[in-house]
Amino acid sequence: MTDLILHGYWRSGTSYRTRIALGLKGLRYEYRPVNLLAGEQRGHAYRSLQPQGLVPALEVDGHVLTQSPAIIEYLEERWPEPALLPADLEQRAVVRAMAAVIGCDVHPLGNLRILQYLKGELDAPPEAIKAWIARWIGDGFAALEVMVRQHGGGFAFGDEPGLVECYLLPQVYAAERFEVDITPYRRLRTVTERALADERIAAAHPDRQPDASVA
Repeated sequence: MTDLILHGYWRSGTSYRTRIALGLKGLRYEYRPVNLLAGEQRGHAYRSLQPQGLVPALEVDGHVLTQSPAIIEYLEERWPEPALLPADLEQRAVVRAMAAVIGCDVHPLGNLRILQYLKGELDAPPEAIKAWIARWIGDGFAALEVMVRQHGGGFAFGDEPGLVECYLLPQVYAAERFEVDITPYRRLRTVTERALADERIAAAHPDRQPDASVA
């Protein structure tokens, strides 16, 4: 039996997407919280696992995997069923591109390190930071809304939840947290609602994590 230990933070989008992937795969794991606001990620103990001091990190049979895209791809390759990606090669590329809209072009611009830098180093006022977040979420969601219209069925791609949901749901959560208006993105909202009705996905929600009371 494989031992999985996930180091993460309840509100981290990258931790959330990894939890969704683990849930869709039906994989059990031990969860070890890392309090980002308290700076635990910068301590020697955690940096010995993850040299960047970022979450998540996944321990698998004595190996440490980092960077959520690499972790999710590993899960897909090691446990191919149920699949997060379609069988067709071109369709797999489309799904990866849809996930990358969030993973490459939206999430990195609004993560904790960036927001702390905007506030602390550039002295950006709260309204400017809020506008920054809304700009990049809006750009990404507008594009992804079109892609879901082109390729979606009951979910973002086809009729089963998969890789795109792993990326989309945490970003929707972040949008709601930062009061970004997502009413124009009807398809994304519908996909999110359907996905959260699946207990495998719902169990990954930040509010259901043991460290959810941490600020």
